[in-house]
Amino acid sequence: MTKPLIIALDFPDWPTAEAFLDQFPKGEHLFVKVGMELFYKTGPDVIRALKARGHRIFLDLKLHDIPNTVHSALTVIGQLGVDYTTIHAAGGSEMLQAGVAGLKAGATKAQVKPAKLLAITQLTSTSQSQMQTEQLVQATLPESVTNYAQIAQQAGCDGVVCSVQEVPLIHAQTGIDFDCVTPGIRPATSQTNDQKRSATPLAAAQAGSSAIVIGRPITQATNPYQAYQTIKAEWEQK
Repeated sequence: MTKPLIIALDFPDWPTAEAFLDQFPKGEHLFVKVGMELFYKTGPDVIRALKARGHRIFLDLKLHDIPNTVHSALTVIGQLGVDYTTIHAAGGSEMLQAGVAGLKAGATKAQVKPAKLLAITQLTSTSQSQMQTEQLVQATLPESVTNYAQIAQQAGCDGVVCSVQEVPLIHAQTGIDFDCVTPGIRPATSQTNDQKRSATPLAAAQAGSSAIVIGRPITQATNPYQAYQTIKAEWEQK
């Protein structure tokens, strides 16, 4: 089974996202990420519109609150029929466990397949110096990420969101069946923008990433479909 290449639909509204998707051939079923901006603008309607087009969905809202609130929120998200969704590992094991339970309860209520719950470790825009000086986490960045991954696995999460650089370390501790979804993917010819821990699609494949998330190199390309095919070929090469 081909590992997912997920396109980040970082657009301000549905008409803009729809115009982007219309540049792909009809019948091209994609795996797309809906983040805060688009979801907060459109609400669940965007999920229904994407599902009607046959696309798989990563709903990336990065929940982080008290356990009861996270349980309730993920019960709602669980009813939407998305494929992945996210929660912050920094919220702790009790919050993570509540999220897992809420997601399963929502899926059961709606009679849909439960989404995979991914825990956010350290954002790929965060450097080690930032983590240590601003979060007062004195571990190294790989140590922090690996620790979060182990906590998430023990709490019942299906995987984590991390940088490519940390994938081998995480899999060494959790096993390869624990998903490592890696954003911050940039072809060698692209700018890194605000990503401090970026990597190429080939590097992600070689590191063992379970899925990659890529936005601007596709969404801002002159020919998005061609850019998607080029990146996909690099990601899928053995």
